[in-house]
Amino acid sequence: MRYPVLLAFFLLISNFASAQQFTYERSFGEFKSAASFYINPAGIVFVTDNTTNEVYELDTLGNVIRFIGGYGWDIYAFDDPVDVFADALRVLVSDRNNNRIQRFDQNLNFIFQFDGENIDVEEQRFGYPLSAVASNLGDVFILDSENTRILKFDLFGNFIQTIGGYDYGSYTLNQPKQLAISMQNNLYVIDGNEIFIYDNYGTALGVIEAEQELKSIRIIFNWMTVNTDDTIYITNLKSDGRKLIPIDLNDIELMSGIVSSLIFNGKLYVLTPNEIRVYSPI
Repeated sequence: MRYPVLLAFFLLISNFASAQQFTYERSFGEFKSAASFYINPAGIVFVTDNTTNEVYELDTLGNVIRFIGGYGWDIYAFDDPVDVFADALRVLVSDRNNNRIQRFDQNLNFIFQFDGENIDVEEQRFGYPLSAVASNLGDVFILDSENTRILKFDLFGNFIQTIGGYDYGSYTLNQPKQLAISMQNNLYVIDGNEIFIYDNYGTALGVIEAEQELKSIRIIFNWMTVNTDDTIYITNLKSDGRKLIPIDLNDIELMSGIVSSLIFNGKLYVLTPNEIRVYSPI
């Protein structure tokens, strides 16, 4: 693959604009040790719990619609469901220790699985997947932590290409953590204190460099939210500069640590190990 020729851009956290303020509104959910969450376009919330090995489907009032899971390796079972992605048609669960991605419909009915182990071609194998997302073209991208790369498959599970591998030069992934995808089908990958950006075809577009190691990244519509254990940053991907803006929550009760965060319909949703906290802009 040819090396990218696009100029990388660097945005330092020390140069962020003034903090955006949010105020606590309410909380919902009750989890043992939540690992990830996502909200689909209809406003349905999906949460994975790596203690119970379950996936919960809730509304934004906190009512549990349904849940699946429990420890195991059969379909509907999980061993460390480390990440979840949801759009209008599907839910992708990264079943880390089972080396697979389970795909469900929006009602958590099993549809298909991407099996990282039982593949004859070495280039197509993956292990301990940390994240998976789907483009609006139907392609699925899987973050392969064992081989530090992204694998791209089509809607039917056919392998297409790898992204971010050793042949990517300065855009080679080293410690990838989590994956997100924009409405323009660009991939954003947390790697230590950096966010690498690739287009739908694997061409490197740039990198955002931060001063702290990042933990989670979510893109809902045009809002990208990233966080560390105790700090949240947001940016609107349609705006010029893609500046990461720190969030001022002023919430002394947020003591259990931030797992993940996202913006949905103008409100900030923050996942902690035990609940989802909702904040409104001031």
